[in-house]
Amino acid sequence: MQTDTVELKRPPLHRWGQMRLEYLKNRRPELYAELKQSGELYTHCYETEKCADERKRFMMKQFVAKNPISEDLKNTDPLKWVGHMNALKAQVEEIIMSELIYE
Repeated sequence: MQTDTVELKRPPLHRWGQMRLEYLKNRRPELYAELKQSGELYTHCYETEKCADERKRFMMKQFVAKNPISEDLKNTDPLKWVGHMNALKAQVEEIIMSELIYE
């Protein structure tokens, strides 16, 4: 069966885009409805996702530079190294959520 409409292939939304979509749907229904009606909802969430991913990479580099940990620790005490990196990642993600997702 052939249809007259052409379906656009869009990449799926991942973590940040899905979080933004859920936030808009549940906490900002007016903005959600406006973006959906104008056809810009997907674009808005996708752009938020891209921005969040870029910001996470950039901020992780900054946080690691400000809070260095020896690469030798990876071999001698890997759990401590992973704990340190996870703590930095959690801080970065919290900032991203407050500045980009829940704004």
